[in-house]
Amino acid sequence: MKLIIAIFLLGSWFNICIGQEDVTTDELKEHITYLTSDKNSGRYPGGKVNKRIVNYIKNDFKKSNIPSYLKSYKQPFMAQLRVKKGLMPKKAVKTWNVIGVIEGNDPNLKNEFVVLGAHYDHLGLGGGPSTKSERIGIHHGADDNASGTSALLEIGEKLWAHKAELKRSVLLVAFGAEEQGLLGSKYFADNPVVPLSNIKLMINMDMVGRLNEAKQVYMGGAGTFPGGVELMKELGPPLGLSPVVHAGSVGGSDHVSFYKKNISVLGIHTGGHPQYHTPEDTLELINFEGQKQVCDYIFNAIMKVASTIYDMKFIPQRE
Repeated sequence: MKLIIAIFLLGSWFNICIGQEDVTTDELKEHITYLTSDKNSGRYPGGKVNKRIVNYIKNDFKKSNIPSYLKSYKQPFMAQLRVKKGLMPKKAVKTWNVIGVIEGNDPNLKNEFVVLGAHYDHLGLGGGPSTKSERIGIHHGADDNASGTSALLEIGEKLWAHKAELKRSVLLVAFGAEEQGLLGSKYFADNPVVPLSNIKLMINMDMVGRLNEAKQVYMGGAGTFPGGVELMKELGPPLGLSPVVHAGSVGGSDHVSFYKKNISVLGIHTGGHPQYHTPEDTLELINFEGQKQVCDYIFNAIMKVASTIYDMKFIPQRE
């Protein structure tokens, strides 16, 4: 009987370890289900809902044993909220970036960082400022960007399980107030927790949940570091993906804040859709199997850069 119990406990422990080492569709769905729930009211910056989302991300880092880089996981900043043209300005609100770190093992390269980021905020109940987001109703933001946030948490968990292989360190950053004008990433870039010169690559995930039938994952900025275009093309086929890789086309999400600081970037997404910035961007439309493929693709890209002596330097691109 004792032997049977021991085998059972060993098997349970083994299953837990496997769960930590793999991105799973179940956990991706669990995260997006929570982030897009009605009680979270579209994840607008400021207030109790914002605090609840930040704590959810922080607690998931803790659950995965991912430590904070500083004393706290939270990097606070004030966000000036957008309004429609002609309306009175809203008061600035307090919000946060959430930062975890996985330290590399090389005595020298561990002081260099890959930043993996995604914004967790969305548009709340709508009402502008853009014409696309004018409709009143909960803007769930399943693809934009609960998909990126869930990918951040799952890839972070997998990276922690493979931390012994890392030479460079990895910063995991959930950005606040992206929809208000990239405010979280701008604040991070202007108030970095590590010297900007030590950040060798920033990978941003914004809308990675709607992989199409052609298995196309899109990205800009691959030409901002040596061999980036070739690398990102090569990593796709083994996972059944067809990467659409641009050397430039840096785009308009949080990675732009890093590119403007002369840091190499990759902005990764699975394409636009009619539900963008509408209440119809919901859980039911997420392709979870496809999202897992994209997560594994991004994980492999990080490992190629962070677990080797891959030559990293910034290469500016013409837009």
